[in-house]
Amino acid sequence: MHSLISSDDVWVLWGFIAVWAAVSIGLEQRFKWASAVSGAIIALAGAMVFTNVGVLPVESPVYDTVWSYVVPLAIPLLLFQINVRQIFKESRRLLFIFLISSVGTVLGSILAFFLLKQHIPYLDKIGGMISASYIGGGVNFAAMAAKFETPVNMCRLPLWLIIL
Repeated sequence: MHSLISSDDVWVLWGFIAVWAAVSIGLEQRFKWASAVSGAIIALAGAMVFTNVGVLPVESPVYDTVWSYVVPLAIPLLLFQINVRQIFKESRRLLFIFLISSVGTVLGSILAFFLLKQHIPYLDKIGGMISASYIGGGVNFAAMAAKFETPVNMCRLPLWLIIL
């Protein structure tokens, strides 16, 4: 599929990514609905829409750089902002509920894998990415996709499943 921005037009693509990231963060900070969804999910959903309507290319060396360098650097930066003592103090009961739901998500993913592995290719990777996103959000989806070295075209379906 031909896109408005060529995959070889690196600087325009970097500019688009930077502007869209800024817009996503701005929406999250300005609107209540966007803060409930989060800027990361808005950015991912927008990237899917822009790709599917033909504005962004499906594959580009820029995406490889993002997955190889930007995402692994962004994850620790997000973790630096947390205060573990305050989290344990304020949310012990919620932590227990979260752990139960996380175990349920993992068990459901394992069961789905064994029931559907003959019918869906790469289900091990897709199931891991989706369950990680259900447990920890879009950042975990990106981290698992990077860890599994998932092809870009395989990431589209799980992103749609997360949104649905």
